[in-house]
Amino acid sequence: MGAKQSKGWAPSPSADVERRIAAGSCMDVTPLTEAQREEAAAALPQASKFIVLQHGTERPFSGSTVNGYPHNHKGKGTYVCALGGLPVFSSDTKFESGTGWPSFYAPFDPEHIIEVPDFSIPMMPRVEVLDRRSGAHLGHVFDDGPRPTGKRYCINAAALRFVPQGEPLE
Repeated sequence: MGAKQSKGWAPSPSADVERRIAAGSCMDVTPLTEAQREEAAAALPQASKFIVLQHGTERPFSGSTVNGYPHNHKGKGTYVCALGGLPVFSSDTKFESGTGWPSFYAPFDPEHIIEVPDFSIPMMPRVEVLDRRSGAHLGHVFDDGPRPTGKRYCINAAALRFVPQGEPLE
């Protein structure tokens, strides 16, 4: 299944990148090469591939992370991108939005995601959320969330892997 090109993201030309890119979190956010991205995608379930590569959306109230945690899981930990492995959200910012998708009011680190305008639905402009390392489609962000940010990151569970608190992120 070929991937749609993500606006706002481009693969690294080579795995031998001379200069790695570090976020404020000190984590490597250097984009994956196409080969690295394809290798990572090969390990994902079909539903996750559709979401992260084809900019799909899972049905509300139905999603689970790639490692089996339901969309409404309440455990403490970190949500990493299923494709790129970069931490993208923390359970500390997760809230119940009633939408049927995991919702967060802030990213793990703003430098770990890319927000791009999405005009794929006529008359309904949105902002798409991508993983900075892999370009994976995660979901969308809206301006109807709780304090302190007023943001609601509405994310597909199948685009995430949950790492329980105390376990290593990678």
